Amino acid sequence: MNRRTFVKNSALVAGSFAILPSGSLFAADQKVRLAFIGTGLRGQNHLDNALRRSDVDIVAICDVDDRMLQMATDLFKKANKPLPQIFKGDNYAYKKMLELKNIDGVLIATPWEWHAPMVIDSLQAGIKYVATEVILGITMDDHWNVVHEAEKQKANVMMLENVCYRRDVIAILNMVRQGLFGELLHLQAGYQHDLRSVKFNNGVDPYGHGVEFGEKGFSEAKWRTNHSVHRNGDLYPTHGIGPVAQMLNINHGNRFLSLSSFATKTRGLHKYIVDHGGENHPNAKVEFKLGDIVTTHIRCANGETILLQHDTNNPRPYSLGFRVQGTNGIWMDVNKSLYIEGLSKKEDAWEEAQPYLDKYDHPLWQRWSKETEGAGHGGMDFFVLHAFVESIKRKTHTPMDVYDAAAWSVITPLSEMSIDLGNQTVEFPDFTSGQWMYRKNNFALTDEF
Repeated sequence: MNRRTFVKNSALVAGSFAILPSGSLFAADQKVRLAFIGTGLRGQNHLDNALRRSDVDIVAICDVDDRMLQMATDLFKKANKPLPQIFKGDNYAYKKMLELKNIDGVLIATPWEWHAPMVIDSLQAGIKYVATEVILGITMDDHWNVVHEAEKQKANVMMLENVCYRRDVIAILNMVRQGLFGELLHLQAGYQHDLRSVKFNNGVDPYGHGVEFGEKGFSEAKWRTNHSVHRNGDLYPTHGIGPVAQMLNINHGNRFLSLSSFATKTRGLHKYIVDHGGENHPNAKVEFKLGDIVTTHIRCANGETILLQHDTNNPRPYSLGFRVQGTNGIWMDVNKSLYIEGLSKKEDAWEEAQPYLDKYDHPLWQRWSKETEGAGHGGMDFFVLHAFVESIKRKTHTPMDVYDAAAWSVITPLSEMSIDLGNQTVEFPDFTSGQWMYRKNNFALTDEF
């Protein structure tokens, strides 16, 4: 496929439906047939949301874990929906599922290392709409291979980055677009979340203090913790960078140019094992490579800077650490405050952000807040699934496309490279091949309400 033509067409329609259309929420007379690869706890969340919809038929599910498959089928029974075809048995059972002729879209919620190959296999099977949980791939080649295959197949790949739809974040996006912060200068974000009980979990008590991972682990502890053993970089950048990229119009008149990353020493995971399993526990001998706090500095083509942090291995309250700063003011989600010159009540004094978030509440949330109840992650999960389904129904491009997925996710291997090179600055690839200069950002824009 001609890359220039693909990108040009994407620019015209990508995200045109991102704010959902007026009228009936779920047009039951237009069914979208979805298949799911991965029915673990995250996959079950998406399954639950899809089962609520009258415009979706889930025709097939696939997993290697019988326990997770049973939990998934229980969701169908609870929703009084017919059971789908079930594919299982080995790591490649999903390929047999992809041979089905009645699939409109595939949703992937599996361990990170499987995302890129499963996306590519889905595209090569003729599926035109593929959604994947974050992240897109592990290596630089993973990202390029997915982009090239999406272009070759003239297909849509959407990463399910739900934080782009978080209510306060998308209200700030609304304020940015209306110029309240002036010209943007510097943004901060990250993944700052104590995940020790997730990384060490035997499944007996999901909120307990287990110290098992790998074969003895449960759910994410089976696979996620091993990345901390073998890798050192920002392993989970997209929750922070996705919303920031929308505010800075990355891939749409702006792009990431370079980054440099730094990692602290690694202490948190070993300490957790010793504290809860004892010094003689076998896992106390594991040497973890991941620095406890990884900091990444990014330079953009239009002159802005971004600071990302990955911090998951020590005790701390949850925060994505957003900061949006421009020539007219600043917002920070940690203290839930902002200051806007000429609007704030007191000069040089923080004020509560919530009145502004209420005033500039994004039309998405104004219209669909009731439907988001119980959807997961404070309602954000409703929007990513809905956007994917509506894309299929309308035969339009997804509001977050393969170029977004690649640019946001490739931060991981780039940060690993920078740290390995002694914190050297490394250049970002341009997955759009220069078309970022001409593409317009239509994410969350529409006149229909």
